[in-house]
Amino acid sequence: MLTKFIEKRIDEAGTTSRLRDMLQVLRRREIMSGMTPVKLRQIFEDLGPTYVKLGQILSMRPDFLPPEYCEELMKLQSDANPLPFDTVLEVIDNQYSQPWKKVFKYIDEEALGSASMAQVHRAILTTGEKVVIKVQRPGTFDVMSKDIVLLKRAASLLKVVSHSQDVVDMNLVLDELWTIAKQEMDFNIEADHFQEFENLNRDVDYVAVPRVYRSLCTSQILVMEYIDGIPIDHIDELKEKGYNVTDLGRKLGENYVKQIIDDGVFHADPHPGNILVRNGKIVWLDLGMVGRLTNRDRSSIRKAIMALAHHDTFEMKDAVLALGIARGSINHTKLYQDIDMMMTQYSTLDFNTLQMGVLSQQIMNILRVHKLAVPQGLSMFCRGVMTIESVLRVVCPDVSFVEILAKNLSMDFRRNFSWREEMDKAKRETYLLLRKTSQLPEQISDLVKMTMGGQTKMNLEVTGSDETLAKVNRMINKLIIAMLCAALLVGSSTLCTTDMQPKIMEIPLLGLFGYLIAAVLSIRLIWEIHKGGM
Repeated sequence: MLTKFIEKRIDEAGTTSRLRDMLQVLRRREIMSGMTPVKLRQIFEDLGPTYVKLGQILSMRPDFLPPEYCEELMKLQSDANPLPFDTVLEVIDNQYSQPWKKVFKYIDEEALGSASMAQVHRAILTTGEKVVIKVQRPGTFDVMSKDIVLLKRAASLLKVVSHSQDVVDMNLVLDELWTIAKQEMDFNIEADHFQEFENLNRDVDYVAVPRVYRSLCTSQILVMEYIDGIPIDHIDELKEKGYNVTDLGRKLGENYVKQIIDDGVFHADPHPGNILVRNGKIVWLDLGMVGRLTNRDRSSIRKAIMALAHHDTFEMKDAVLALGIARGSINHTKLYQDIDMMMTQYSTLDFNTLQMGVLSQQIMNILRVHKLAVPQGLSMFCRGVMTIESVLRVVCPDVSFVEILAKNLSMDFRRNFSWREEMDKAKRETYLLLRKTSQLPEQISDLVKMTMGGQTKMNLEVTGSDETLAKVNRMINKLIIAMLCAALLVGSSTLCTTDMQPKIMEIPLLGLFGYLIAAVLSIRLIWEIHKGGM
C-alpha cells in the first residue's frame, strides 16, 4: 500500500520510468548484499550525469562520508559515449535560430571530448579563427531535475524513517548539487567565470585562459579560442620543447595559492586535462565549477597553517571552530584532544613532505566527528588542493605545495605589516583595556546587588552531561511506553466486559484495536531493552 502511494506521488512528477531505471541499476549491482566504496562509485556511474555529479560533490564532503568512500568517488569520471554529429548540429541550429554554416566555416565531426553533460568539437569561424564549441547534451536539464525530485523525496523519507540527527542535511547537499549543476548547465555563467579569472590574473604574466566569444555563447553553447597546448603532465613532451618542468610546477602551485588566499576564487577541478602549457604560459581550461572562499574562510586557513607551523594546538582549535558551523553542543575538551593528537603527527614539521590535502582531510574528519558542518567553499577547497597536489607530485615531486603556501603567507604578512598601523592598533587596544578596567568595580557592584536580590542567572555546561541526559531521556520514554501498554490493556479488557458494537469474535472492535496497539508497543519496548542491554 505504501509502495503504491509512493509510486503514485512519483508518477505525478513524471518520474516513474526514471525510478524504474534506477531500481534496475540497484538490482544489477546487488545493492541488497551490502555497500562498498567501489560499488557505490559504479552505481553512480550507471545512474548517469546527476549521480556522477552527486558523487563528485560527495567526494568533497568527508564530513558526510568516510574517507575511503570519498577517495573512491574522486575517481568518478564524467566521460560518456559521443553524441551523434547530427544531434550536435541540430542543437547549434536551434540555439542560433539559423543554419550553423552561417556562423562556422567548419566543425570537426570527431569530438575532442564527450562528457555526461556536454560535448566539445573543434571548429573554424566564418572569420577564420580556430575555436572549440562546447555543446550541451539535449535533455540533460530534464533528466537532472527529475533525479533531484526523486532524491529529495528519498532524503525526506529516510529522515522520517531513521530520525537521523546527522550534522549534514542531505537536502542541503542536494541543493548544493542542483546549484552547481545549474551553473554548469548555463554556459553563460561559465563564460563569466572565464572573464573573472582573466581579470584576477591579468598581472600574472605566466597564466592565461582561452578567449571567449561572448556574442556566440548561449546557455547551451560555449565558443572559445582553441588552445593548441601541451597537458601539464606530459613531462617528456614539455622537456622536448625546452620547458623547465620544475619551474612550471612551482608557478602552477604559486598561482593556485594565489587563487585560494588572495583571490578567494579558485579552479575547483584542477586535474591535468584542464591545465595546458602554451608559449610558456599555464592555460586554465573548463571553469564550469569554480570554488569560492569568504574572507573568514581564508583567514581561518591562514590561521591553521600558522598554527601548524608553530605547533600551537589552541590556535589550531580556534581555526577549526572558525572553519566549521556548529550544529549542536561541542565537547571542547574532546575537540582539543583530537586536534592535539593530529598536531602530534606534525611535531617534526617538514614542509617538503607535508601534504596539504591529507591535512585538510584530517581537519574535515575532525569537523565531521564533532558535528561541525562544512561550508561548500571549504569542501571544494579540500578537493581542489588534493587534486593540485597530485598534479605537482607528477610534474615536480621536489616542490611542496604547503611550502609554497607557507611562503605566500609569510610574504603576505611582510607585505601587509606596518609599524605605524601596529602602534595605532596597540594604542586603541590599550585605551579599550583601560576603559573596561575602570568600569570593572561598577560591574562587580552591580553583580553583587543582583545576586543579593536573587536576579543572577548562571548557564553551566558540564562536559559529558549530554550522554547522561540522553540515557535518562530514553529511560523515561520506555517508562511512558510501558504505562501506555498497561493503560491500553486495562482499557481494552474493560471494553471486553461490555456489549459495545461492532464485535469481532465476540470482542468489541475498539478493544481489539487496543490489544493490537499494546502488543506492538510491547514488542518494540522489549526489542529496545534487548538492544540496549538493559
